[in-house]
Amino acid sequence: MKKIGIEKGLSNVAGHLIKSGYTVESLSGSIDENIKKLSGLDAIVTAGYNTDMMGISDTETKAPVINAKGLTPEEVKNRLDEEFK
Repeated sequence: MKKIGIEKGLSNVAGHLIKSGYTVESLSGSIDENIKKLSGLDAIVTAGYNTDMMGISDTETKAPVINAKGLTPEEVKNRLDEEFK
């Protein structure tokens, strides 16, 4: 089962992913405040708060990062499914 880090404020996405079989871990505060947790995650879903005006985030991780801004929970799930094919 894939473990997904979900940024604060995305409880609707978290609920949908849990129902779809993913394991979800809440990331409190910003992604930058959760650096130690990132290595244990298969993917990260952000709310898009940690990007600059160009849409770039400074956080580096090997896990795919999906910006959920403007996406439905199902669209986020579909993007995760594509990442793990």
